[in-house]
Amino acid sequence: MVNVDEFIEDATESIRDQIGDEHAIIALSGGVDSSVAATLAYEAVGEQLTPVYVDTGLMRKGETEQIADTFSFMESLRVVDARDRFFDALEGVVDPEEKRKVIGEQFIREFEREAKETDAQYLVQGTIYPDRIESEGNIKSHHNVGGLPDVVDFEGIVEPVRDLYKDEVREVARALGLESIIAERMPFPGPGLAVRVLGEVTPEKVQVARDACHVVEDETEKHDPWQAFAAVIGKGTGVKGDNRVHGWIVSVRSVESRDGMTARAQELPWDTLQRIQSRITGTNENVARVVYDVTHKPPATIEYE
Repeated sequence: MVNVDEFIEDATESIRDQIGDEHAIIALSGGVDSSVAATLAYEAVGEQLTPVYVDTGLMRKGETEQIADTFSFMESLRVVDARDRFFDALEGVVDPEEKRKVIGEQFIREFEREAKETDAQYLVQGTIYPDRIESEGNIKSHHNVGGLPDVVDFEGIVEPVRDLYKDEVREVARALGLESIIAERMPFPGPGLAVRVLGEVTPEKVQVARDACHVVEDETEKHDPWQAFAAVIGKGTGVKGDNRVHGWIVSVRSVESRDGMTARAQELPWDTLQRIQSRITGTNENVARVVYDVTHKPPATIEYE
């Protein structure tokens, strides 16, 4: 386990050395990784840093509002509405790796646009060690590693937590005094709900995934999963009232893990699963059925794409 106090001291000094007298922007998503990176960078260079949150349209329910509230102490926080640009870029894209790369490039272009407005030369991001391992090992491209385009218009990319595992990042978050809603928050993929929608990403499918994920997070909270969510995996027949419907199939996943490199499917109580399916199918007339994923990692990955 990392020595937290030493890490914070070394990381802030390293950030200060890398950025110098220049300006930087931080890619802030609200997850613990980017939040720790943002807090370290803010402590290191203060007003030289502009935090940027990009609303991709692929985020969790209430995410944008929560980010604006949680990080309101950073007066330079910029919230960018890029929903239309992300959905346009993803139109017709069905391959999982291509999705991640499209999203990675779109993120960079958004940050480049913001950097020009703030005269920033550096991009700070919350890449952690498992992100690098999975991208370098071709398991999957992370939007902030393997998903980056070949040409990036920044003098440098600063990654303060690139050598930490998720549990170590949480330790640093607690030491920095971040709210528990951030420090203890379950992981959320950088590409957002795009990798919880199999096939083409559309606003309708994303909304189904967003609402279903909210239900799953709410119902599984007392079981303390490493990560719990829902994914839209296709269509199937069902019955609503007296009518046969062809609606979305939602898969629920809840896993236990230490660092995300391996994971075990959680044995949720039957009554919890029944409440989940009842809430998901009862609140969305276009969902025909709900299934539960019992596959460990390996052989599966935690996310679907």
